[in-house]
Amino acid sequence: MTRSLRTPGHQALMQVLVETRKSKGITQQELADRLDRPQSYIAKVETGERRLDVIEFVEWSKCLGGDVSKMINVIDEAMQE
Repeated sequence: MTRSLRTPGHQALMQVLVETRKSKGITQQELADRLDRPQSYIAKVETGERRLDVIEFVEWSKCLGGDVSKMINVIDEAMQE
C-alpha cells in the first residue's frame, strides 16, 4: 500500500471537504467552533498538511450536514481514475 498524501484520493478528500463546507456557507472558523478545534486545524486538513482519521471524517461531515456516503463515493470514484 502506498502513502495516501497527495494521491488522487487524498486530493478528492480535501476537495470534498472544502466544497461541502463552502456550499453550506460555513467558514473555517464556524466549522472549527462546531468541532471544538482551532481554525488552524481546519486549514491544515483542507490544505493537506494534516490527515483525518475515519472518526474525524465522520464528525466533520456531520458538522457540515453532509452525506457521509456520498462524500465517500466521490473520493472512491477519484481513486478509480
